[in-house]
Amino acid sequence: MVTCCLRYVIDPLKVADFEHYAKLWIPLVEKFGGQHHGYFLPHEGANNIAVAMFSFPSLAEYEAYRAKASTDPECQAAMEHYEKTQCYFSYERSFMRPVFD
Repeated sequence: MVTCCLRYVIDPLKVADFEHYAKLWIPLVEKFGGQHHGYFLPHEGANNIAVAMFSFPSLAEYEAYRAKASTDPECQAAMEHYEKTQCYFSYERSFMRPVFD
């Protein structure tokens, strides 16, 4: 299993737009075989950092998701929401291997 960890630098004046963007992506990741662990929005501390995590059984399955998402109309609509609102400035993507009991 591989977990994709996304760290966003968001526009603090557009948190509602970012939350809408996040809610669009959760079912889309799951549509393509991933398990979404949620988006985490600022509460205390820095007001411009958000995080998301989701897992796929393998890096190959994550890459297949990315390929399918690039042509999926719902995914394209989610990206259009971002392009319209510019609700985040940048993001970093890291891959982690979870450890469970």
